[in-house]
Amino acid sequence: MREKLTIIKVGGKIVEEEATLRQLLDDFAGVDGHKVLVHGGGRSATKIATLLGIESKMVNGRRITDEETLKVVTMVYGGLVNKNIVAGLQARGINALGLTGADMNVIRSVKRPVKDVDYGFVGDVEKVDASLLSDLIHKGVVPVMAPLTHDGQGNMLNTNADTIAGETAKALSTLFDVTLVYCFEKKGVLRDENDDDSVISQITRAEFEQYVADEVIQGGMIPKLENSFEAINAGVSEVIITLASAISENGGTRIKK
Repeated sequence: MREKLTIIKVGGKIVEEEATLRQLLDDFAGVDGHKVLVHGGGRSATKIATLLGIESKMVNGRRITDEETLKVVTMVYGGLVNKNIVAGLQARGINALGLTGADMNVIRSVKRPVKDVDYGFVGDVEKVDASLLSDLIHKGVVPVMAPLTHDGQGNMLNTNADTIAGETAKALSTLFDVTLVYCFEKKGVLRDENDDDSVISQITRAEFEQYVADEVIQGGMIPKLENSFEAINAGVSEVIITLASAISENGGTRIKK
């Protein structure tokens, strides 16, 4: 029997507001066993960029990361947001360590090639060092991973937090029994976006494809579920999509093979 590991991904909105961050840290501290936290921080990056006179450009909800924006996201994600989380976890008795992909070469990426859009200094994950993360976890350390990687040539790269969570889960599933939890502002995947209680409790690949065809599932939830099924196919035991305030409960949408 492999040891259980829970990887929890939380969006920037949750970690950027004092009340929701405090609740998240309490809930995360209460999760039993080995665990990893992956976070975003986009709103804070936009706010700091504005204060510095740097315009934030978005295409299809994704940030264009030019040289000046890369400096901002490195400061905000790897510094301000990450260290606030680490300090909060330490206060709750959790021996957390903040990491970007550059730290100990834990996540190596390549700069996204230009196709229809030039996203700038954005990374597509190539390799996650599961052995190194496993060593930290077995020493009682809780990794707190910022949405930043590097290319091995001295360049930091802005990298989607959902992707970091998914790729880390896939890599660690060779060593642990991994549950991946995506937290967002709804109770789970909904049958009716106007009814917060219409949660689809469990979903298979075939059901997902039918829901997409029927336009029950649309927009940003489609790539989130695509990532979830990819993780399952790569060896992750279970993916849960739920409210951040419900990570210690049995609700949400569960994706299994």
